[in-house]
This record gives sequence, C-alpha cells and structure tokens, in this order.
Amino acid sequence: MIFFLVLSAIVTILYELLDIKWLQLPFTPVGVVGTAVAFLIGFQNNAAYDRIWEARKIWGGIVNVSRSFVITVKDSFYIHNHAESKDEKETIRIITRRHVAWLTALRYAMRTKKQWESSYNQEGKKKVNFNYNVPEFKTPLEDELRPYLSEEDFEYVMRMDNKPNAIINLQSMHLRKLADEGKVWDFSLLRMQEMLQEMTALQGKSERIKNFPYPKQYGSIGYHFVHIFMWLLPFAIIPSFAKMGGELGAIGSSYEFISDYFIWLNIPFTALVIWVFNTMLRIGLAGENPFEGSVNDVPISNISRGISRDILQLIDEDPENIPEPFENINNVQM
Repeated sequence: MIFFLVLSAIVTILYELLDIKWLQLPFTPVGVVGTAVAFLIGFQNNAAYDRIWEARKIWGGIVNVSRSFVITVKDSFYIHNHAESKDEKETIRIITRRHVAWLTALRYAMRTKKQWESSYNQEGKKKVNFNYNVPEFKTPLEDELRPYLSEEDFEYVMRMDNKPNAIINLQSMHLRKLADEGKVWDFSLLRMQEMLQEMTALQGKSERIKNFPYPKQYGSIGYHFVHIFMWLLPFAIIPSFAKMGGELGAIGSSYEFISDYFIWLNIPFTALVIWVFNTMLRIGLAGENPFEGSVNDVPISNISRGISRDILQLIDEDPENIPEPFENINNVQM
C-alpha cells in the first residue's frame, strides 16, 4: 500500500508539476481490465472458501464419529447384564486412548509443511507480526503419541509413513480379537467397523485437501492480473480527476481553489481502489490451505483437543490424565 501511494504521488507530480501530460491512459480499457480481474478474484475467493468450509465440515464429522465410536465401544461391553469388570474397563480405556492417538496423529499429519503453503518461510518463521500458538510446531509427535499407546503399538505406529492409518488398523485388529473372544457382539463389531470406515473416509478427505493444492494456474494468474491492474490504475485515474477539476473551475471563481488542487485527490482514491483489490486477493490466498498453520486455518488443534477431553471424560478417566485445552495466544484458535 505504501508503494502504490508513492507511485500515485510520483505519477501525479510528473503529470501536474512537470506538465508531462502524455503520462495517462484512457480509463475505459483499464476499467475493463478491472472488471475482468474482479470476476477472477471472485472465482478464486469462492474456490478458496469452498476448500476451507469443506475442511471444517470434515472435522465436524470427525467430532461426531469420535463421540459415537467411544459411546458405542463403552456400551458394547454391557452384554451380560452385570457391571463392567475391571478388564472390560481397561479395554475401553485402551481403545479410547488409542483413538486420542489417532486424532493426535491426524492433526500432526495435517500440519506437515508443504512447498506450496506460504504461512511459514523455509526457516519456520511466521509471516505475521504477532504471536499465536501452533502446538504441532512446538512439540514432537512422538511426545504426544507415547502417553496414549502401549510400547508395542507405539513402535508399530512410528515405523509407518501414514501413522493415522496405522492406528485405525490397530483398532480394527483389537476389535476383531475382542469379537473372537466373545467379549462383544458380532453386531457391535460390525457397527464399530463401520465407524472405523467412516473415520478412514474422513481422514482421506482431509488428506485430499492437504495434499492437493489450489491449482496454481488460477492463483498465479489472479495474482499477476491484480498487480497489472494496480500498476495501470494511477495512470488511468489522473486524467479523470484533472477533467473534473477543470469542470469545477469553469463553474465559478468560488471553486477556483478546489479546482487547482482537485487532481491531488486521485492519490487517496487510487490507494482506496488498490486496497480493495489487494484485500480481495489476499482473502483468497489466505483460504487456499486450511491446515497450513496460519491464523485463518480450520482450528484442528483445538478441535482435536476438545474431542480428546470429551471422550476421556466419557470413560471416567483420571482428570490428571486428561490434557488441558491449548492456549490461544492473541485469541487465535489453531
């Protein structure tokens, strides 16, 4: 914005003070370019909003299936009409904590840095001038997973490239084993397997958004077109303000002072138009990658931690073993 304010001022000085009157462009072709740019930016913003809204719906589905899964697991052990035994309670606890590990591994996978994501530079420094908390960038995945998995499960998961998928595989094998031992109904096993399939589908949808960027031909073309328009705009607005100033002077002597300096008003007006287009462009760019770790992300860290707390409380976990909510620095949820 400062650059284009200076550019507008320089063009006005050359036009008005140095009398370089040829330093102008007809407004009509520039206006046509501006109209085309507005349509292109509108398309880009709609596409970016669709990506971020789809990401939010996916994680809303993860919230629902997580709660339903733990409730179903918990209720599936009440088949003998007696209070749950110590072994059953421990089994429920293992499955629930393993699900917390899945949520944790999934949010870490979604925060993995991709080349096309722009919120962080190569040194990992935020491109903003205020602080906010991205938990996945501060704590290693191993430290987060270890409390929720047995040593055997932990070693298995850490060997895998797709850690969330490995955890779902462990859940499926455990549930199959419980059914073989007669500890859960086959119908309950079928229902829980359907939920695991739903989790896998939601994970795949989330990975699709993460691993497939907004097509760069649309993003880059919009970016360059907006900057071409912003460069041309000062040269197209000057003659219009010069003409209006002359018309004011022709009205009468009372407008003579305004007429002499009216052309300088093109500087703030040009800056205003450029600000509108630049802001529209940046809004679209900010929503392209909803998991990259920017202030405009879907808050998957908070969502995951909230689900974890909910399901651990459902199984009456020791409050000391229930993780605290993440700190939202500067009111930014991540």
